[in-house]
Amino acid sequence: MKNILFVSILLLPNLLLAATSTADIDSKIKINTVSVARLKYPGGGDWYWGSSSIPNLVDFIAKNTTIPVNPDEVRVELSDPQLFNYPFLFMTGHGNINLRADDVEHLRAYLEAGGFLLANDSYGLRKAFMREMKKVFPDQEPKKLPFSYGIFHCYYDFPNGLPKIHKHDGKPPQAFGWFIGDRLVVVFDWESDIGDGWEDPQVHHDPQAKRLEALKMGTNVLVWALLH
Repeated sequence: MKNILFVSILLLPNLLLAATSTADIDSKIKINTVSVARLKYPGGGDWYWGSSSIPNLVDFIAKNTTIPVNPDEVRVELSDPQLFNYPFLFMTGHGNINLRADDVEHLRAYLEAGGFLLANDSYGLRKAFMREMKKVFPDQEPKKLPFSYGIFHCYYDFPNGLPKIHKHDGKPPQAFGWFIGDRLVVVFDWESDIGDGWEDPQVHHDPQAKRLEALKMGTNVLVWALLH
């Protein structure tokens, strides 16, 4: 079920020594063009939310790193045979998620093969997401990532963890992680909404400083996913 090309791309960064600067990191990510793939999930939630978010993120990454990124958004379902060609999945929305049994199997296989999932709570996704992840990792509870965790420091430095982009319920932003062994394979950002922060300025009228924080954090997540 694993795609050999996909696995070889993902395994390469794992052989590298830890980078000490952004230039070091750029030089170590020697892979084919990376597509940020939007996950089209079942259940009725608005998986399509934020049409400008991924194009803006990959444009920022292209301009500020040497990672070869595809400028076009890819949309993929868990049942799609092409799933294993995309090392990085992004999902977002507000509503319900309902993974079928084969979706759970495919997602688990994808993550075990080296894939990575970033789930962005655009407000109201937490309950459904946590429930569905229990299907994928029935013996694991999500772990709150401490501010010291490497994903917050691997390219840009976020000493206080996730940036607070949107108010939502006014609570501190938190990042929750799921692991396979020691490898972080899923991140869920809550009370942060970095995905909305990637969108065009006129969509949410976020200050430029907030949008920049969101784009930098998104870059960190992709860098982390490619290096681990």
